[in-house]
Amino acid sequence: MILDQLVQASQQRVQKVPVRERVKRIQQARKMTTPVLSFEAMLAQPGLQLIGEVKRASPSKGLIAAEFDYLQIAQDYVAAGIDAISVLTEPRYFKGQLSYLQAITQTVSVPTLRKDFIVAASQIASARIAGASAVLLIVAILTPVQLQAFITLAHELNLSALVEVHTTAEIKQAVAAGARIIVINNRNLKDFSVNFATSCQLRQAVPAECYVVAESGIQTATQAQQLAAAGFDAMLVGETLMRAPDKGQAVMQLRAGVRG
Repeated sequence: MILDQLVQASQQRVQKVPVRERVKRIQQARKMTTPVLSFEAMLAQPGLQLIGEVKRASPSKGLIAAEFDYLQIAQDYVAAGIDAISVLTEPRYFKGQLSYLQAITQTVSVPTLRKDFIVAASQIASARIAGASAVLLIVAILTPVQLQAFITLAHELNLSALVEVHTTAEIKQAVAAGARIIVINNRNLKDFSVNFATSCQLRQAVPAECYVVAESGIQTATQAQQLAAAGFDAMLVGETLMRAPDKGQAVMQLRAGVRG
């Protein structure tokens, strides 16, 4: 299963870092007082917000961007009025790097998200040190105890925790762990199949007090309008934007008919 391979790769990556260094990162992150741009303030704005993703590859599609000027991509997104940027930092399957996140965060004026397969507290601390505004936590790869601990640590470090789900049961787990932002993934991580209808089907299971984001399989303005009508606060779009020759135009096309 692809998900098992992704999790194993993340665990191996963490284990290569000495325990002393991992503890040091967490201690450093806890001492940081530098403010970060608020992800939740962005989500609280009226209408459907757009989170653009910066990624070079994926396990299901292989290499997406042979030419990968990640800073220019981020700048093009911001120039087009994007509301936040998600940066893939997983190196093996997505060809990402933590340094991409740090450089983008230092360059743009919108909140940034570390998107990775987070299995250790030190990865959350590294996101804070890199200047991110938020981290992605995936219910399917974490125990309830881990999920609650990671959400608590993220909030302690002044980071938003975007908690990814794919089923009603996972939504309940996320809420029980203290999630304030729920990300409904239209992609089934067990086989990487995508069904856009998943997000709208699960939307009503998310409590009113939580922000809710849709991701995967979002390609058209019509789909964006459906998400807005269903009451989503934001949509996270990756491949559609990454494959577009003119990313600014692609952003504007997705936003046609919705505010965000």
